[in-house]
Amino acid sequence: MKLLKTMVSAIALAAALMTPAMAEDPGPAAYSAALTGKKVVLVPLAMGFDLAQGWSAILKREVEAFGGSFETRDPNWSTEAGAQALTEAISSDPHPDVLVVMSPDLNSFAKILKKAQEAGIYVILIDNPANFPADAYVGSDWNKLGQLEAEAVIKGCGEGSSGKIGLVQGDQVNATSLYQYEGIMKVLAEHPEFSVVAKPDSNWDATTARNVTATMLQQNPDICGIIDFWDATAAGTSAAIRDAGLSDKVFLVTTGGGEKTADCATLEDGTYGAVVMTDLARESGDMVAMIKYLLQSGQPAGTASPYIYTLLKATTKADLAPDSCWDLKAMQAAAGN
Repeated sequence: MKLLKTMVSAIALAAALMTPAMAEDPGPAAYSAALTGKKVVLVPLAMGFDLAQGWSAILKREVEAFGGSFETRDPNWSTEAGAQALTEAISSDPHPDVLVVMSPDLNSFAKILKKAQEAGIYVILIDNPANFPADAYVGSDWNKLGQLEAEAVIKGCGEGSSGKIGLVQGDQVNATSLYQYEGIMKVLAEHPEFSVVAKPDSNWDATTARNVTATMLQQNPDICGIIDFWDATAAGTSAAIRDAGLSDKVFLVTTGGGEKTADCATLEDGTYGAVVMTDLARESGDMVAMIKYLLQSGQPAGTASPYIYTLLKATTKADLAPDSCWDLKAMQAAAGN
């Protein structure tokens, strides 16, 4: 009997040694400790356009999912209102842990955003570069985007065309407009058979774009292509082309957020010849990844200034696929907005 008890004890001990110890992953606890309760505030140029609404829908879903809080501020295209919104956010108690900001130009918000970093707030610049070392820039490489637009308009005009191209710029202070122009001119310098015959500003207004394009076409009725620097103003540019009876002669290229009704529908019906689209889902995912990284990194705000550029592609009607564009209403519904 004693021998039997000894054997049973030995077997039990062997079984215990063979059973793996319960392993506990430290990741979830560290993740939760770093992110729970953190406050993220989005300050775009305005909330009334597709990109801002798309960003907001995805950021809200992701931030609330990790236990944080998400808010937006709507400057409604006013630089002064944007500056005030940022100043109030920085001085609020509690202040945001992360500011996600779309700068109106290269310099207006630089000092304010530096104060945010000094207060321990991480700053992520989205889509519009600025003369400020943000904790991350997420968005388009606007020089590259301009190059893609130029290549598309050259192809759209084709051989044997007049080679005359018009530009409808945004303004002379916004980085997206300045860098876009730089990229366009870089490509055109390699194609001397093409030249820019007019380059008015729209000041990001569709009515102004329509008026300046009408004048451009009156002075240069043989223009073969136009590049408008934003799809919202390109709606005005396309209207002027249509009014002049030149829809089948002028190849219109623009850039946009890739929203279904704004871009894919207008490519499908021939309003736009090509659109260099932002991959909004990937861009928003990059923002979320940076937010999560910064909040867990322990590094002081202002420590590093990486660039995360969004994948860009010039899309034409021939390139359209079911996933070429995103649907704002569907995205908002999925995010519970």
